[in-house]
Amino acid sequence: MMTNEEYKSRTARSYKLLLIFAMISMTMMFAGLTSALVVSKSRPDWLTNFEMPISFFFSLIFILACSVTIHLAKKSIQKDNRKATTIFLLTTLAFGLAFVYSQLQGFNQLFDSHLYPTGGSGSITISFLYVLVYVHLAHLSGGIISLLIIIYNHFKQKYNSSQFLGIELGAMYWHFLDFLWIYLFLFLYFFK
Repeated sequence: MMTNEEYKSRTARSYKLLLIFAMISMTMMFAGLTSALVVSKSRPDWLTNFEMPISFFFSLIFILACSVTIHLAKKSIQKDNRKATTIFLLTTLAFGLAFVYSQLQGFNQLFDSHLYPTGGSGSITISFLYVLVYVHLAHLSGGIISLLIIIYNHFKQKYNSSQFLGIELGAMYWHFLDFLWIYLFLFLYFFK
């Protein structure tokens, strides 16, 4: 017969393993997309002189801040500091929304520079940029939804120093999103 602690431990391992498999599959998808970009770079219509929108630099700061604040939320709940956990979770949400806003502003900057993904003045380079950013934003929306669920559960007092699996899984996913955007940003910035 399994004790309650053994059951919790086994459940936690299962959830972590599922999340790791999901992150591996997402990584493979982005590896495929960036590989396609590498192959397409040899096209004669590839843009080599466009500037990354300044908003994408700000989005890098926002997503790094998300990783820091979600980590601090996890550390706070491990110490049963509910007030600090609340502040850090809400701050993570604010930084996540700021990231989305800065990404959308980056697209506005591209439009202002007459760089479009499709149409007569469209470019394959900009199309790849849009695909990579929008697919990342789709995964980030999953992070925001999970963060809203974590915040809801936190306000329902479901987390404490001995039960914080939801926050731990959320932190793992946000760190993954952070790593993914850093990879995409550096790839897009240096591989023109």
